[in-house]
Amino acid sequence: MSHVDDITSAGEKSMPMMSRIQQALDAQLQRAAGASAPPRLIAAMRHAVFPGGARIRPQLCLAVAQACGEDAPALTDAAAGAIEMLHCASLVHDDMPCFDDAATRRGQATVHTVFGEPLALLTGDALIILAYQTLARAGAAQPARLAGLLQTISDGVGAPDGIVAGQAWECESRVSLSQYQRAKTGALFVASTCAGAQAAGADPMPWRGLGECLGEAYQVADDIRDVLLHSDQLGKPAGQDAQHGRPSAAHDLGLADAIHLFRRLMQNAIDSVPDCPSRTAMRQIVLRESERLMPQSTCERAVLEGRIASAPAPLQIAA
Repeated sequence: MSHVDDITSAGEKSMPMMSRIQQALDAQLQRAAGASAPPRLIAAMRHAVFPGGARIRPQLCLAVAQACGEDAPALTDAAAGAIEMLHCASLVHDDMPCFDDAATRRGQATVHTVFGEPLALLTGDALIILAYQTLARAGAAQPARLAGLLQTISDGVGAPDGIVAGQAWECESRVSLSQYQRAKTGALFVASTCAGAQAAGADPMPWRGLGECLGEAYQVADDIRDVLLHSDQLGKPAGQDAQHGRPSAAHDLGLADAIHLFRRLMQNAIDSVPDCPSRTAMRQIVLRESERLMPQSTCERAVLEGRIASAPAPLQIAA
């Protein structure tokens, strides 16, 4: 694990965030694995969740909660875990033959490839339900915060503007690129930052801009990486946007403009971090994520290959 895979902040607890997330997810899946549960369903759910990717959404949730003076870590863990399970569920469904028909995800065989399509469909459904079961259990100790968390996370997932709606736009004949990106990727980032604040009993609105900028930037980065990188580098099939005719910043704007858009969005994300004791550390998080998603070396290689005219300047953290 590289240093950019584990977010840290000025108010960080003793346990590293990635370890905290992994332990929370493991506990939640163990709870689902009762003696009466179908063994292959539980195995498929674990396959979908472990090993994970960067876990950036739950890390953001935890980081914002800590920046807001986290006082209910069990609720934060539940919110972060629920968000990650909902994200994993969306990946299981996204990989199925009716959508991308992808053979790999996160460097391993996809759920439907290993367990078959019927069980893959049920795996995604089960993870969605487990996410809300997790929130309900933890929220019993903080009932005043539960309704807001449920609304925020549900808005990030369902219609009209959540990730399900984003996926559904791929079934329409026309969609604006920005609308598609805000729903498919951005909505769950907004839910992550806002839920982190709500889990700590803080106002979520100052953190909404960070989620919006990061969400759109991640989708633009995904579009660029789909064009620039190979399948073994991505951990999933490359060239999917062109193959499936999906909206893509790299195709709609051109590679160079898409890279500049990504940098501009990440700079906006840095600038949008609200005043808090760990503001500098939070802005460093965004800076590191920018380099992880779109390394300067990748841009420079694209210049050498003649794919873009010049590499964008590095991001800056203003005083």
